[in-house]
Amino acid sequence: MFRDETFQARELPAETQNPEPMPDVPQPAPAPQKKSAGRDLSAAIGVGVGLGVVIVASLFIVKAVFVGVIAVAVVVGLWELTSRLQERKGIKAPLVPLAVGGAAMVVAGYVRGAEGAWVAMALTALAVLVWRMTEPPENYLRDVTAGLFAAFYVPFLATFVAMMLTADDGPWRVLTFLLLTVVSDTGAYAVGWRFGKHKLAPRISPGKTREGLLGAVLFAMAAGALCMQFLIDGGSWWQGLLLGLAVAASATLGDLGESMIKRDLGIKDMGTLLPGHGGIMDRLDSLLPTAPVVWLLMVIFVGST
Repeated sequence: MFRDETFQARELPAETQNPEPMPDVPQPAPAPQKKSAGRDLSAAIGVGVGLGVVIVASLFIVKAVFVGVIAVAVVVGLWELTSRLQERKGIKAPLVPLAVGGAAMVVAGYVRGAEGAWVAMALTALAVLVWRMTEPPENYLRDVTAGLFAAFYVPFLATFVAMMLTADDGPWRVLTFLLLTVVSDTGAYAVGWRFGKHKLAPRISPGKTREGLLGAVLFAMAAGALCMQFLIDGGSWWQGLLLGLAVAASATLGDLGESMIKRDLGIKDMGTLLPGHGGIMDRLDSLLPTAPVVWLLMVIFVGST
C-alpha cells in the first residue's frame, strides 16, 4: 500500500546558479548640504530679543537695577563655570564665596570705582582660600587656583561694565559697548558663513574663519564710528573706528578663550539656560574681555565722567 518516496533537489539552471553580476547603475550625486548654524535660530533670536529688552529697559530706567542685572549674570555664570569644572575635571572651586564676592565686586566697582573693585577682588580671593580649608587638603592648590581664575574671569571683568555706568552718559557708554560686541559677533557670523574658507584657529574653534574676522572688524568699526559720533558726549567718528577695531579683536579673543576652556572640558556649551544660545557664560564669552577695553578707551577718548 505504501511506498517510500525519495525527494531530490531539482537541479537549477546554470544561469540561475551563477547569475551574472548586474551592471552598475549610476547613483545620483548627493545634493549639496546647506550650511547650518547648528542651533535653533528662532529660539536664539527670541531669547536674544527678550534679553535685549530687559537690558535696555533696566539700563535707561534706573542705573541700580542694571547693576543688579550684572550681578545676577555674574552669579549664574560662576555657577555654570564651577559646575562644569567639577563635572568634567573634578575641580571643586568654592561657589559660595565666589558668588557673594562676585556680586559684591560689581557693586563695589559701581560705588567706589576701580579701587573698590580691586579691594573686593582681594577679599574674594582671601575668602576662597579660607573656605576651601574646611575640606581635606588633597587638591587644595588646584581648587583654589581654579577659584581665583573664576573670580578674575567672570566678576572682575564684569565690574568694568558697572564702572562704565557711573559716567554722566553711562547708559550710552554701556549701550555702545553692548552694540559693538553684538555687531562684531554678527559680522563675523554673517561674513564667515557666506564667504569663510580659511580657518582662523582650527584646533580651537573650527567654525571661525579669517574672512569672518574681517567681517567682525568692518562691522564693528562702522558701528563704532556711528556710536561715538551720535551717542557719546564729546565723541568723534575716528575714535569710533579705533574703538570698533579694538572690540573686534577683544571679542574674538574672548570667544576663542572660552572655546579653549570648553574643548579642555570636552563640552559644547557651558549650560542650557538660554534656548538657542547655551548658557549665560556662552553669551558672556566675548563681552567679558571686551568690557575693560571699552572702559579704558572711553576714559582716554572722552574722560571718566
